[in-house]
Amino acid sequence: MPGIVLRSLVKPGDVVTAGQAVVLMECMKMEMKVESETAGTVAQIHVTDGQNVEADAVLVSIA
Repeated sequence: MPGIVLRSLVKPGDVVTAGQAVVLMECMKMEMKVESETAGTVAQIHVTDGQNVEADAVLVSIA
């Protein structure tokens, strides 16, 4: 879903679990937490706070 990145909740090197919130976004005037689909280590954050993103954009890479 397209929206605006409010803030990243993780940083590169953080270990995350499946279902853990990694980015907080505003979509259609509602706050939404984007969750990790898999467990692993955050490799890269592809967005910055305040950035507009399109649907299906890669926000965070997890290895």
